[in-house]
Amino acid sequence: MVIGPGGAGVSVTAASGALGRDNGRRAGARHAPAPGSPAMAPDRDTLLVTVDRLSPTASLLGVFRNSDEPVAVSSRLHLLSLDRLALLENTWHEFTAVLSETASRSKVALPGVGVLADIAPGELVTLPGIDDFLVLRRIRDEAVSGHWRRIVVDASGHGDPFEFLRASSVLSQSLNRLWPRHRRLAAAAERPMMAQLTAAVDAIDRDCADITELVSDPHAVALHLVVGADDRGERLLPQFLAGVDVMGLALRSVVINHGVGHDSDVVATGEIAERLGEMVGADGVDRVDVARLDQTIDRAARLRRLGVTLSGPNGRRRGSGDAQVTEIDAGSGSGAERVYEFTWRQRLPDPEALQLGRSGDDLLVTVGGFRHPVRLPSVLRRCTVVDAGWDGVELAIRFVPDPALWPKGR
Repeated sequence: MVIGPGGAGVSVTAASGALGRDNGRRAGARHAPAPGSPAMAPDRDTLLVTVDRLSPTASLLGVFRNSDEPVAVSSRLHLLSLDRLALLENTWHEFTAVLSETASRSKVALPGVGVLADIAPGELVTLPGIDDFLVLRRIRDEAVSGHWRRIVVDASGHGDPFEFLRASSVLSQSLNRLWPRHRRLAAAAERPMMAQLTAAVDAIDRDCADITELVSDPHAVALHLVVGADDRGERLLPQFLAGVDVMGLALRSVVINHGVGHDSDVVATGEIAERLGEMVGADGVDRVDVARLDQTIDRAARLRRLGVTLSGPNGRRRGSGDAQVTEIDAGSGSGAERVYEFTWRQRLPDPEALQLGRSGDDLLVTVGGFRHPVRLPSVLRRCTVVDAGWDGVELAIRFVPDPALWPKGR
């Protein structure tokens, strides 16, 4: 995954990295090709995926955009230019077919089902969050197909790439708020004609869980963050690093793009790049400097000249993905007197803006205006938050057992 603020050179970096070889072998594969699947062909080496409808990548690589199938760029590289609206229309057609079937077989009126079934795919503009989920699901499907040795995802074209990466978890939360799974199962048991609809919703929920797991899996995904070596990059990098930490993403490298700004700012750019490098400061995170070219980047040969190397997954968890629970005060009585500390390494550009909340089994963490649900370990789901602190490196939240939920001692 290649992310970064708009204008930092995310698309160019992803394309150059896809044209080059990946550095380092995978620590492990999350999915093996299914039995009977075709062997990996020599021309199925790297797939570059773009998710921005205005992406210049197809033009830079000299091929046509095709949202349905990967297009061959070379013997080693294919390009897949995903079209959000086309994915939404195709999926909506399949879903409304299930709705229509359910409504026609039901002897009682099902509120809202008939209205939704009557909406034609061509009438859709967007459904917030769902188009991001569909894009991620298509990427997941390519990842588990066994056709590709590696996939490079150009996640540019988003105001906030973190919103894109967490779309599946947000959709799952919404589904289970509006129609909890126990109610879906009850509806299917009471009205057999609802079984097909509940199965369709369950399938979406399972896909959400699978995608959420995949995005944060350090054995399968390496995240590369691109920033410009300018004042804007220096201002935004701390915010992006904080978002990476709270989401528990497997950051593998920070790519510092020197090809931003004006040629006369070379000295200032170098000084900023050094300060950006100091901000990275994490073990196992590479600093990659991309030099300014003296030519316009308008073709594959010049993309190769950039020489971007994107390291593969190394299996190392970070941020909330590497959170630890420790018992810091066992007490002298029952288990209800215990105190637990939930900690992970978290960068906070503005510690005063940190906010914590609770929603069911999730701890809601707000960092720099970005709120993300961190799933609590089972032992903490029966506890309440009593305190939190940050020592400049680690965020520590203290919990005590909730007497109403904690097992009573004998």
